[in-house]
Amino acid sequence: MESNTKGFNLPLYLAWIVSVIATLGSLYFSEIKEFIPCELCWFQRIFMYPLAVILGIAAFYNEIKLKKYVLPLSLLGGLISIYHYMEQKIPGFAGIKPCVQGVPCNTQYINWFGFITIPFLALTAFTVISILMIILHVNDQKSTNK
Repeated sequence: MESNTKGFNLPLYLAWIVSVIATLGSLYFSEIKEFIPCELCWFQRIFMYPLAVILGIAAFYNEIKLKKYVLPLSLLGGLISIYHYMEQKIPGFAGIKPCVQGVPCNTQYINWFGFITIPFLALTAFTVISILMIILHVNDQKSTNK
């Protein structure tokens, strides 16, 4: 994945596509499937939804310097996803900080193949975006040092 600061930048576009798919996926689960988001789902959305906009603008203008804004959002969102996934999959972990209102955070609306839940999907998206931002950074450093 070679970074080109003058033209098409594949890692940037891929990160944008991942963020859009994750955003649309979360809206599908809540608006079409009518799964009510729990408290931790909302926090994950708070970190993912801006990424779709920021990365879209960055991809359109080929602005690779925006990685410094994207990476913290994706890393923090990923940490929330890990915590949420642990609440769902580790017995007794959900009792540490139970959700006090609405849907319990350990509710698993989907459980594909016994391990893929909505927080797992969010974690995957945040991880891919983070990796792509690191690739973007490395490629940028290589092109600056030439």
